[in-house]
Amino acid sequence: MSMTDPIAHMLTKIRNASMVKKPEVEIPSSKMKVLIAKILKQEGYIQGYEVIPDTKQGILKLKLKYDDHAECVIVNLQRVSKPSRRVYVAKDEIPSVLSGMGIAILSTSKGMMTDRAARQAGVGGEIICYVW
Repeated sequence: MSMTDPIAHMLTKIRNASMVKKPEVEIPSSKMKVLIAKILKQEGYIQGYEVIPDTKQGILKLKLKYDDHAECVIVNLQRVSKPSRRVYVAKDEIPSVLSGMGIAILSTSKGMMTDRAARQAGVGGEIICYVW
C-alpha cells in the first residue's frame, strides 16, 4: 500500500481493527483525519478520539464502537476521492449512501461535513469517503 494517501490508510486501519475487534486504533494525526474522526464521533460510528502529541505530527487514537453482539458499528468505509482521482459533486448531486443508512463525508468550502449537513448548507464539495 502506498503512503501517498493517508486518508485511505486511516480507513484501512479502522477497517482492519474492527475486523479483529480491537478496542482502539492509532494512526498518525493530521487536521483532515481529526475532522473525519470528529464526524465519525458525531454520527455515532466511534466512541471517541484523542490526539496524542509526539515529536512529529501527533497520534490520532480512535476508540471503536461495538454493539451488544460485539459487532463493530462501522460495517465498512470506502474511499471515494483519491489523490490520483478527485471526486467533486455539486450541492444537488450529493449521493445518498445506502438510502441514508450510511454517510458520505465531504470536504466543502464550509469545512468537513456529512452529506446531510452539506445538503442543508447548500454546498457541494469533494467526496472523501462513504461510511456505513
